[in-house]
Amino acid sequence: MDKKMLTPKEVADATIQVAEGKTRLNFMQSLLLSIFAGVFIGFGSHGFLTVTQTLGNIDVGLSKFMGASVFPVGLMLVLMAGAELFTGNNLMIMALLDKKISLASLSKNWIIVYTGNFIVSILLAYAIYKSGLYDGESISKLAISVSEAKVSISFYEASIRGILCNMIVTLSVWFATAAKDVIGKIFAIWFPIMLFVLSGFEHSIANMFFLPLGKLLGLDTSWLDIWVKNLIPVTIGNVIGGGIIISGVYYLTYILPHKTIKR
Repeated sequence: MDKKMLTPKEVADATIQVAEGKTRLNFMQSLLLSIFAGVFIGFGSHGFLTVTQTLGNIDVGLSKFMGASVFPVGLMLVLMAGAELFTGNNLMIMALLDKKISLASLSKNWIIVYTGNFIVSILLAYAIYKSGLYDGESISKLAISVSEAKVSISFYEASIRGILCNMIVTLSVWFATAAKDVIGKIFAIWFPIMLFVLSGFEHSIANMFFLPLGKLLGLDTSWLDIWVKNLIPVTIGNVIGGGIIISGVYYLTYILPHKTIKR
């Protein structure tokens, strides 16, 4: 009987192989795919704002759930259409620990992908701002409110929310890798990503869309504050959550013991 999913050990091996493939992409491939990822996550973020713009007046919990239900389409597009997302690429740490890729190649990938994700997120925010879709009072006020809340939390709080977010995001990528068919991958992505959004955790790439959009719509904050009060602490938290905690634990659990046995 055909297996419906990979075992955790097989997922760990596949994750390392994927990381090796990512380091073999040339500059243009990495940049173009990172641009697509920023667009995809931005689409999910725009969908979140669109569906929740008036639901909060009815029930806050329902509003959060409906928004969280729409947002996962971004990661579905990243993983199944093909794109380079910084937060998902934090799992590449496993290949670094396994000495299959170098620190230089990892750093190169992260820098290109993070930069590509950031640049296109701003451009998408500007395009949507200019499209007239946020001319309505309810959706523009919501976009500003969401952005304001993100720059109002402390550095420590933003970091913690970033850690918790990317633990779930990388687990979603892990879960989707385990699934062997499209339907399985959709559900593997939808449930965890819905959970992180519903929980109020912080995703650095999504925030690269939310915050510039809020600023364009009238949020009284500077670009420096956007970085210092949100993007920097959230990015640090994302790397800790996905790159150190999830990658580290699964490497120690599923890869290192087998190397010890071989020796």
